[in-house]
Amino acid sequence: MSASAPKPATNQTDRRRRRHARYRADFRVTVSYLLGNQYQTLEGHCRDLSEAGIGILLAAELNVGEVAGLSFSLPGSVLRWELRAVVRYRRGYQYGFEFLSLTGEQQESVKSYLKSLEQID
Repeated sequence: MSASAPKPATNQTDRRRRRHARYRADFRVTVSYLLGNQYQTLEGHCRDLSEAGIGILLAAELNVGEVAGLSFSLPGSVLRWELRAVVRYRRGYQYGFEFLSLTGEQQESVKSYLKSLEQID
């Protein structure tokens, strides 16, 4: 009878491993989304940031899969970013958005900015 090594148990951390590390961030974000047949604009607050997305505290009712417009400036920058993002998760009023269209210059700006932040996972 051959003995094989048991497979390690898959835990929650293994299943939820992220492609990009998240970093604690703190700045305002304007979120625009379609409600019925009208666009709504709300001020939100960035709680975390990664190369691929942003976590925003937002007093709104958005559904996973909805696309919204985001407008913000990274702290220390005068450039205002206008981009599209999709809601990937929601817990109460905490939303996780995945960026849909970052330019190469924006990607480099995010990477550079993240170096100055505290990694949270």
